Amino acid sequence: MSGTRTGGALRHMILTRLGIGLFTLFIISILVFLAVSMLPGDIAEQVLGRNATPEAVEAFRRQLGLDQGLVPRYLSWIAGVLQGDFGRSLANGRPVSELLAGRLGNTMFLALYAAVIAVPLAVTLGLLAALWRGSWFDRLINILSLSAISFPEFFIAYLLMFWLSVNWGLFPSMASVSPDASFGEMLRATFLPAITLVLVVTAHMMRMTRAAVVNVLGAPYVAMSRLKGASRWRMIVKHALPNALAPIINVVALNIAWLITGVVIVEVVFVYPGMGQLMVDSVTNRDMPVVQACALIFAAVYILLNLIADVLAIATNPRLLHPR
Repeated sequence: MSGTRTGGALRHMILTRLGIGLFTLFIISILVFLAVSMLPGDIAEQVLGRNATPEAVEAFRRQLGLDQGLVPRYLSWIAGVLQGDFGRSLANGRPVSELLAGRLGNTMFLALYAAVIAVPLAVTLGLLAALWRGSWFDRLINILSLSAISFPEFFIAYLLMFWLSVNWGLFPSMASVSPDASFGEMLRATFLPAITLVLVVTAHMMRMTRAAVVNVLGAPYVAMSRLKGASRWRMIVKHALPNALAPIINVVALNIAWLITGVVIVEVVFVYPGMGQLMVDSVTNRDMPVVQACALIFAAVYILLNLIADVLAIATNPRLLHPR
């Protein structure tokens, strides 16, 4: 019976969070549409040039549907999105989904590359720092993590570019990859942006892992286990880590979400053909459908990963299903 109640509560929680996520995404779509509509400049004037007559500009705006009001334009856009149609680029007339296909894959590859390195590294360093709390290793890791958090990602990117590319020539300074590049070529070309992201997110995950494990190590049952002669590693693996999984999973999922949605600056610095670079170029060109699609996809990924983090955190700690 308790298992049935727990399963029902978990399903209810998932449906509730999913409903909240969809409502949040709807509100975000409105905000994104309004924000993009208020961008300065006119795509019609930019495409036709400064020498275009006002009549030609107005005819081109009517052709693009920009002469309509905000509400009809939003309803038309969101109806298309619900059918999987993000419209056409105002800059080149190509379907937005076609432009996004390869760029989204590149961004996901870069985020996965960074996550494969950052997550095991952060959890391991956090466990070691908690195990040897107060030691020189713990202090060193905390100093390094605070330093990494203090520096913005573009500063870290330029430092890595200067050392590993300009000075030593180990990796290319621009992460330009072709669609037919091999897996090894992709790894080498994207190493610098991936390591930049690793240095930024590892510190957050490591500090949360350390804090969660240290908090569990102070629990009475861990002290009892220590009195019974259990080794440090046994206490960590058997007691501390399983009970600290919920906050660790949350921070890992949030940082993975940031890896996907927060890569704009890193992609621009390294000229990487991902979603972030496409979004910046589209803002410059006043290509509203592409900007709206990029922002909406970033928001959807972030909301989805937050939902997954909540579900996994609660599944690993069923007590959260029945808070007192």
